[in-house]
Amino acid sequence: MQEISTKPYFMRAIYEWCTDNGFTPYMAVKVNHAARVPMEFVRNGEIVLNISFGATSGLKMDNDAVVFKARFGGVSREIYVPVENVLAVYASENGQGMAFEVDLSDTEEEGEEVSAEVEEISKPVLGLASVKSAPAPVENQISEEEPKKSEKKSEKPSLKIIK
Repeated sequence: MQEISTKPYFMRAIYEWCTDNGFTPYMAVKVNHAARVPMEFVRNGEIVLNISFGATSGLKMDNDAVVFKARFGGVSREIYVPVENVLAVYASENGQGMAFEVDLSDTEEEGEEVSAEVEEISKPVLGLASVKSAPAPVENQISEEEPKKSEKKSEKPSLKIIK
């Protein structure tokens, strides 16, 4: 009998840790022909998805794949990500989570597409690590265009003690 990978168990554990602590769980994915994600949001062969309860519908993380529905630009999409394609699961607020080794050379014809960043990651790390090199996240629960914030930065409010 073939041993089941520990990766999906760690993914679920980090997801649960994020939600228990009020953080927003994000999932970085290496995209290939097996992953069904909105291709218009893929950058450098990768996509980062918000997998929080509020951003997804019917989220199912089993030992083979992560499946859910999410809205992108107001359009509901069915997302399918094989566990082998998951680069990291982490909290968006502080970057803490876990990065994973992704080797898609057996399933891709062009095995050279695996980035140097992914090759540097050797094994899942027990405990929480800070995920810094993930691509920018895709907001999959917001409408197509958000109002732009003013370019002018405001100063932080401060208190002055007067005697």
